[in-house]
Amino acid sequence: MTKPPRNPPRKEVTLAQLLPNMLTVAAICAGVTAIRMGVQGDYVRAVQLLLIAGVLDGLDGRLARLLRSSSAMGAELDSLADFLNFGVAAPLVVYYWGLQDVARQAGWIAVLFFAVCCVMRLARFNVSAKSEDTKGGSGAYFEGLPSPAGALLAMLPMFVTFAIPGMSTPPAPLIGLYMAGVGLLMISPVPIWSFKKTKISRENVKYFLLGFACVAAALVLFTWAALIVMCLAYVAIVIWASLIWYPKDRSG
Repeated sequence: MTKPPRNPPRKEVTLAQLLPNMLTVAAICAGVTAIRMGVQGDYVRAVQLLLIAGVLDGLDGRLARLLRSSSAMGAELDSLADFLNFGVAAPLVVYYWGLQDVARQAGWIAVLFFAVCCVMRLARFNVSAKSEDTKGGSGAYFEGLPSPAGALLAMLPMFVTFAIPGMSTPPAPLIGLYMAGVGLLMISPVPIWSFKKTKISRENVKYFLLGFACVAAALVLFTWAALIVMCLAYVAIVIWASLIWYPKDRSG
């Protein structure tokens, strides 16, 4: 007499293991809502939502590794969220803010150009990340500007106008060319220093935490001015690392 087949054991996960994916979904909701705010002309709130999406994007992967709940689905979901938030929502908000009224057709081409550059950048990153996992690469440098940094730099003209009351919107052709230039940086072979691999000695931890507290306070009290300084500092660090540190690492 044959025994009836047993039902396969159900695979269950804890809510804590789902937390990284929940953060990713929350980032997607923030990005989509930012598009709605941009359509309605509430550009400040749209940018704030994109900044929240960027913070959530930085937390979900690290939390997944901390909880040991990384999965192929989570990685794909994170990549799709990156494209939506940084390759679609961010350029659309810039378009509604400074491109649609003066140079509508050319401005839309700039949005499409940026979006295509972003999706190509993310595809290349996914391939290189898998290659590093199999070959054991260091991952100290990215190839091309990361998509979150690209979106942040693309919105830099908005930060400037928000920080300076009464400042008029820059010329639309200039905004479009600037956004296209940022898109080119994302797909360029320029080595971009990865902060993920940066190590800090124990003696300097207290200074790092003190600096972090100052930056956090500046973001709360002087949000737009602090974002401008952060963008410019990031560009300076990238140039410095590309011209000085990267050649030394390659030669070593």
